[in-house]
Amino acid sequence: MTTARLPLFPLNAVLFPGLVLPLNVFEERYRAMMRALLQTDEDDARRFVVVAIRDGREVAPTATGMPDSLTAAVPTDRAPADGFGPDPIQSFHRVGCIADAAKIRERADGSFEILATGTVRVKLLSVDASGPYLTAEVEELTEEPGDEESGGTNGAEEAGALAEGVLRAFRGYQKRLAGASERSLTTGADLPDDPSVVSYLVAAAAVLDIPSKQRLLQAPDTATRLREELTLLRQETAVIRHLPSLPAVELTRAPTHPN
Repeated sequence: MTTARLPLFPLNAVLFPGLVLPLNVFEERYRAMMRALLQTDEDDARRFVVVAIRDGREVAPTATGMPDSLTAAVPTDRAPADGFGPDPIQSFHRVGCIADAAKIRERADGSFEILATGTVRVKLLSVDASGPYLTAEVEELTEEPGDEESGGTNGAEEAGALAEGVLRAFRGYQKRLAGASERSLTTGADLPDDPSVVSYLVAAAAVLDIPSKQRLLQAPDTATRLREELTLLRQETAVIRHLPSLPAVELTRAPTHPN
């Protein structure tokens, strides 16, 4: 397996491969990270790891779609591991995603506007807080289509069939979800062909809590993720059917788009 040591960016969010993540960075520990990334050669990817913070732990105040007006009262000079305990890795989910920062723009006040894209899933092996920001040793996780030993079914064929079912279920889910037009998969030209892309796109677009999204991210293969999504979509659609005024909280945040 391929391993690497990369900057670590904990968030109260789950990033999936192929999905875009906008970030508003104002804490000094993360500003330092972005300044270091800006020193990367222009031909090299500006990579860092996004990992979700476990429930019950501190939520990093730097987050997606956070208005500037909400950041004024947040301390900006915290140490790399502040809020994450004596052993920071215990505060994070062990599976995250490498992000490639295509856009890093520094504002006049020293904060940063970032546009990053998820690339590949990784497993956290260790976390180092000795520098100006957290870094992590990570191991890349391969994406298998399915477990071909399960029932003798070809993994790729099973994943393809499940992807079709998930897309149908997702369309029905969107019809029930008020305000879902921002994340619509309505036109044939927009529909991905790759089952793994479908699985990540639906996982990111569905209104689910972080533990549910995290389970989808760390699914052992594409078919497993798609099966779980099919179950979740049917459950969520049934709930929305009986509660038509259910607020779509996630849709008030910055949208996530397919790569």
